[in-house]
Amino acid sequence: MRIVVNLDVMMAKRKMKLKNLAEAVGISETNLSLLKTGKVKGIRFNTLAMICEVLDCQPADILEFVGKEDV
Repeated sequence: MRIVVNLDVMMAKRKMKLKNLAEAVGISETNLSLLKTGKVKGIRFNTLAMICEVLDCQPADILEFVGKEDV
């Protein structure tokens, strides 16, 4: 079981570059890149909310639960 980060998919759908999203959300490109590649252990709800607001999406569009049978 794990959580998969689909931020890159949503960014592509919205034609948004990492730099632009980082500026709009107010976090560094490095931290956003780490989140995009799934190399973080957590995310603050207010950061997730800002990302969703900028990308006009829901948290479930960015984060996906993958169960044992899906792996």
